[in-house]
Amino acid sequence: MKKTALYIPLIALLLTVSGCEEGFDELNVNPTAATALNPLFTFNNAMINTTFPGSTMVFEHPIVQQVFSPNSGVLAGGNFNVDNRGPTGPNTGIWQRYYRDVIRYLVDVIAKTKDDANRTNLYHMARIWKAYAFMVLTDTYGDIPYQEAGLGFLQANITPKYDTQQSIYDDIIKELTEATAALDAAKPTEAGDIVYGGNIVKWKKFGYSVMLRAGMRLTKVNPTLAQATAVKALAGGVILTNADNGLIRNNANYQNPVGTMLNSTEAANLYLTRYFVNYLRTNEDPRLASIAARYVGAKSGAEQTAARINRDPAVQIGMPMGFDNGTIPAQAVADKLASFYDYSQLDRTRLGRLDAPTFMVTAAQTNLLLAEAAQRGWITGSAADYYAAGVTAHMQQLGDADATSAVPAAAITAYLQKNPYVAANGLELINTQYWVASLLNGPEVFANFRRSGFPKLTPNPYPGKEIKGNFINRITYPDSELSVNKANQAEALSRQGPDNQDSRVWWDKQ
Repeated sequence: MKKTALYIPLIALLLTVSGCEEGFDELNVNPTAATALNPLFTFNNAMINTTFPGSTMVFEHPIVQQVFSPNSGVLAGGNFNVDNRGPTGPNTGIWQRYYRDVIRYLVDVIAKTKDDANRTNLYHMARIWKAYAFMVLTDTYGDIPYQEAGLGFLQANITPKYDTQQSIYDDIIKELTEATAALDAAKPTEAGDIVYGGNIVKWKKFGYSVMLRAGMRLTKVNPTLAQATAVKALAGGVILTNADNGLIRNNANYQNPVGTMLNSTEAANLYLTRYFVNYLRTNEDPRLASIAARYVGAKSGAEQTAARINRDPAVQIGMPMGFDNGTIPAQAVADKLASFYDYSQLDRTRLGRLDAPTFMVTAAQTNLLLAEAAQRGWITGSAADYYAAGVTAHMQQLGDADATSAVPAAAITAYLQKNPYVAANGLELINTQYWVASLLNGPEVFANFRRSGFPKLTPNPYPGKEIKGNFINRITYPDSELSVNKANQAEALSRQGPDNQDSRVWWDKQ
């Protein structure tokens, strides 16, 4: 009887469950959950994540002698001409951020919009941004996964092959040519895009400006293609004014990664180099007042207070390279400073603040590239005019980055009068200005320094360097690739050369 009593409720329960199966799926679906993600949301996330990681302060900026640290540990890299690997080492910064948070998103956007007649502009915008992101990746590392990259989710490909940089550039130029020409303001636009708000005219200028940059990158390895690409880009229409700049306007929710680094644990550890400060001061460059800050008399990081900050160009003193944290204190004494905390820094309350915008492709850079193309006789137009427009655009851009960093119009005019364009050393003048105008865009300033050879830097004299040459030529691959994609990486290294900082990328020919 007891068993019968137990079975009856159990049978009743089973009958109840069976009767409730109809409609079970509907009951277990969240009525407020999104069933499909708008690809524009994914695209915006990709663009936000294209901002440059703080690791560019460890390699790219010290290599080109703009900003560096006398400290070792996580900050060892371009400051000492050494590699710095590891699961989260600074050599992984661009690789991890771009493949994980940029490329895979863009591949998804392209797949979702390719056959959607209502999203053709978004499709082509994603192609353009993907070309830009891959330029940053390949310029940093050399041969990289390209054609098969970002397909881990869509095709379960977690071991993509590495493509040659030459083939990558060929396809980047093709993608930029096709996608930029295909943008059409008569078709549905994407008002929610965070860069241009769906403005097709501006997107076209961005696409052609990236194309110009890609073409000029090839000046040493394929000048014929470089010229043809520059001509095509100029004919299409490029960014010539700051109103069309390609940038991410960071905010409290999406902070500038470089600004985050400069305002957190490394706030007192990164300094403007003596070469950079002296270059600006010697040429009476008004940008020094916009860029630099010195905490006069500071004996420690804790003493770098608002009460000590001084932005007067006359008091700025850059930190000389070649020192570490054991030898820099004596040098600070020799420079009659309170300590090495007394040297000039990039002003982290203005250009280096947490929500400072990240400039990717600017009127300053584009005008200066056109100045070089004109100097080489590749395009019509005055190299001197493009040069002056580029310098002017960067000085004005500083005010867009922070209102208190604006350079007065009279100061811009005076600077250009004192520092006119001289054709005899035009390439050096143009590319040295490109170096200044690309401050805080670590990947671009590093790439153009290798391409052009300017400015003419004296090699970092630090005695403990690991490189054989005078400068680091590329960033090494992340160690993680050895464990997850070793065979494909090995095949790439057989073409490119050893995975060290002396190997050169394809377009960087001596």
